[in-house]
Amino acid sequence: MKDWDLRKLQILRALRDTGTVTAAATALRMTPSAVSQQLAALSKQIGTPVMEARGRGVRLTGAAHVLLRHAEVVFAQLERAGAELDGYAKGEAGVVRIGAIATAIARLVVPAAQLLRREAPGITLSVREAEAAEVYEELAAGDVDLALSLAVDAPTARDPRFVIAPLLTDPLDIALPATHPLVAAPGLRLAQLAEEPWIFGSRGPWREITLAACADAGFVPEQAHAAADWPAIFALVAAGMGIALVPRMTGTGAMAHDLVVRPLDVDRPRRRIVGAVRGGSEAAPLLRRTLGALRRAAELDPTMQLD
Repeated sequence: MKDWDLRKLQILRALRDTGTVTAAATALRMTPSAVSQQLAALSKQIGTPVMEARGRGVRLTGAAHVLLRHAEVVFAQLERAGAELDGYAKGEAGVVRIGAIATAIARLVVPAAQLLRREAPGITLSVREAEAAEVYEELAAGDVDLALSLAVDAPTARDPRFVIAPLLTDPLDIALPATHPLVAAPGLRLAQLAEEPWIFGSRGPWREITLAACADAGFVPEQAHAAADWPAIFALVAAGMGIALVPRMTGTGAMAHDLVVRPLDVDRPRRRIVGAVRGGSEAAPLLRRTLGALRRAAELDPTMQLD
């Protein structure tokens, strides 16, 4: 493959557009002799002249027209590349790979994607669901560019691999069977539920969050059933088999079941959702733009509390 010099091709195009070597030189801010030298070098490279004398001027040869026909395709593609790179530099174009816990996908990532679609259609979000702790491993490995997870699983502030950005506080509500005697109790407290059978995971962050919230209320919950999948938890609660703390970010999914979700306005248990990027990438315009959209998505959700 020939080693093409774009500058020589630009000079050839200028000669076609202006008609003379002198005019091409003026347009390119070069000397006529420099233009002639470059075109002579191009003729040598392709093995045939690119211009020939015509009266007092010159004209392009057939070979020059063939070369320019292909060169125009290259120039157009480079223009598109330049425009796309400008978009990257301004945070207006590119692909951001996001790893997120399931509840953050529905309540943060999707609304943020809709905001970006309207304001910066050149940005594409590629989303993958991950467990709360696993997503940080994927971020460190370079499998994702931005992680959304729980603060309880976040690396420490001294970990140079990551930069953590608080996003929102997600209130924790209590899911009760529809026939539970406390479904309408005013000012419901966690301590009133100390003797109930509880449903939470056998391991992982939700187990720790449930145990910590109950400990703050002064008791250790009796785990009647171990489940981490929200549809399974809601089904168990609806069947009267126990109660469970549920993040408000689960949304209306629980409403399909015969149960009641009550806020705990006195105790106010909560979990915190954070975004994380690799250390050193936090200033990248594309990531800043995406994090900004995620923060705005959090602001638009009246059920959430901003951090």
